[in-house]
Parts: sequence; structure tokens; C-alpha cells
Amino acid sequence: MAELPMGKGVSAGKIASNVQKKITRAQEKVLQKLGKADETKDLAFEEGVINFNKQLVEGTKLQKDLRAYLAAVKAMHESSKHLYECLDDMYESDWYGKKDVDSLLEDSDLLWTDFHQKLVDHALISMDTYLGQFPDIKARIAKRDRKLVDYDSARHNYAAVNKGKKKEGIKITKPASLLERAAPGWAQGILSAHNVAQTNLTRSQAEEELERAQKVFEEINIDLQEELPSLWNSRVGFYVNTFQSVAGLEEKFHREMGKVRTPAQPHQLTELYGYVKTMHDYNATDSDELELKAGDVVLVMSYENPEEQDEGWLMGVRESDWVQNKDLGKKGVFPENFTQRM
Repeated sequence: MAELPMGKGVSAGKIASNVQKKITRAQEKVLQKLGKADETKDLAFEEGVINFNKQLVEGTKLQKDLRAYLAAVKAMHESSKHLYECLDDMYESDWYGKKDVDSLLEDSDLLWTDFHQKLVDHALISMDTYLGQFPDIKARIAKRDRKLVDYDSARHNYAAVNKGKKKEGIKITKPASLLERAAPGWAQGILSAHNVAQTNLTRSQAEEELERAQKVFEEINIDLQEELPSLWNSRVGFYVNTFQSVAGLEEKFHREMGKVRTPAQPHQLTELYGYVKTMHDYNATDSDELELKAGDVVLVMSYENPEEQDEGWLMGVRESDWVQNKDLGKKGVFPENFTQRM
């Protein structure tokens, strides 16, 4: 017969006790399924366990989708970075706005990095912490189920002792042959010795066993009865906070990204004239005209209504005003013959 390997500090009596518990529980469950023994039921708790399992499935799915979302953000960041690097490489150094293109690449990269990190800090970490509660509670639910079987078994043993109407002190014998037949070969000898001790079970011992099993069961049961409903109710606030965080971060990211502009907006400035240089001072004689000094560089714009353009006149804004303010409020018309195309 093969020997059972025993770890440090594990005695044969401890092994026998554990084996006995497993066999007794298995026997109790069989009797309950066959209708030979009643089973303690708690419908409210069972509903709580159903909700717990549903909550765990939903939370796990949300965590998986959130991680996929973060992976997509990271991939989009890399794609955006490569695109702007390509633009930066193609933009020639003597073109207007070269410094703005360099800044665009840097600003875009910083915004993507910040967006991803804040999603991790405000959504993913909270998600992981939320799901971190479930393994311990799940293990205690399983333990409660085992202790409930122990309690039912002790309750039935105590009932059997009282039913015999024998005097206290009369010994009762458990069906050792059934337990021994169900045990693996290596445990036969251990169980035989253990069953001899079990035959000395008296009515008072059965009562003590029942009280002990009931106490252990009720301690873990009371805690779970309080925790499961509280955990179930917490899901609403957690889901709301998670989605609000993601939505808020998305909105802020796109708002900030919208402020990152490329130089020379196509709808504002035109490349037709390039960039012109003032050859002579020009004193404006009307409110819509541009005051110019010799040497000023003017960025030429297209008229919003081409029919308003007079022959020999251009619309534009001084380069210095545009670079400093990115504002077209100081745009005006000026005579083309006072300038030279650059």
C-alpha cells in the first residue's frame, strides 16, 4: 500500500480528520440529494450568491474591455506619433511655420501620453481594486457551503441520538463500513483507527459537536449576509464613476487636442502669393487698410468674397501679428505695388 506523503508538522491524526470531514460531507450531500436528509436552505442568501456571480462576470468583462480600450489608445498614440514625425520630416526648414510643426509633434505626444496615464490612474486602477474584493469573498462563500454541510451533518447525528431514546452514555456507532468503502486504499488503516474513536460518541458529545458546527457556520454566515448586499449595491456608484471618468478624460483630451493647430491654416492663409515683403512705407487712409512699414512681411490671404477684391489690392496680415497672436483681427487690404513677392 502506497504511503501518503506528509508535510512538515502534519500528523496522521490530522490527515485522518481531514479525510473524515470530506467523506462525511460527501455522504451528507448524497443523502440530501436522495431525499434521505433535509438540507438547510436560505433563499435570500442564495439570491445574494447569484447576484455576486453576476456582478463578478460583469466586472470581469468591464475590466477586459477597459484594458482593450487602453491598448487601442496606446496604438492610436503610436500611429499619431508616426504620422506627425512623417509631417515633420517632410516639412522643409525654410518653410513658414517650421517651429510650429516641431511644437505640434511635441504637444500631440504629450497629450496622448497624459490621456493614457490618466485613464490608468482614474479608471483601470479603480477597476482592479474593485475586482480585488471578489476572490476572498468567493473563497468564503465556498467555505460557508462546507460549514453548512458540517452543520447539517451534526444536526442529523444529534437527531439520530435523541431518536433512539437511549440513556445518556449509551454509545452509538456510525456506519463505518460505508465510510471505509468510500475511502481510497491508502486511508483504510487510518480510518479504521479513527472510526474506533468515533464509536464512543455519546449524546452529550453529539450536542457539543452540533453547537460547535453551528457556531462556526453562523460566524461566517452572518458576515456574508451583511457583505453580499452591500457589495451588490456598490456596483451602481462604481460603474457611474468609471464611465464618468472615462467620458470626462475623453472630452478633455479632444478639447485640448483641438487647440493644437498646424501652421498656416488652409482656410485662413493662402500659398498663392507666399509669404510678400513691403518695399515702401504705406500709411493707411481707411479703416480696412493695413498700415505697413518698409521691410514688413505680410501673409497674403484670400478674400472671403472674391468679388470684393479691387484690382491691384491684396488682403493680408503682418507676419509678426500672426506669429504672436494667431489672430486675424488685424487683417487689412494694401496696395500690391508697395510689396514684392518673396
